[in-house]
Amino acid sequence: MIPPKIKPVIDLENQDGNAFAIIGAVRKALKRAGADLEYIDKYKNEATSGDYDNLLQVTMKYIDFE
Repeated sequence: MIPPKIKPVIDLENQDGNAFAIIGAVRKALKRAGADLEYIDKYKNEATSGDYDNLLQVTMKYIDFE
């Protein structure tokens, strides 16, 4: 498992708040930052293991916000 070289920064304000849109944006940012598929899948599995609040908390562990 290869984490990103740097913690990606994304702007969630311009996302529509849809959980799938957030997951997609984070996956894309992680990939651009150098994370491998195993690391990205780890994020997705953690993010989808609970409710919407869990999704946001997990997302904040993996990325920074603008």
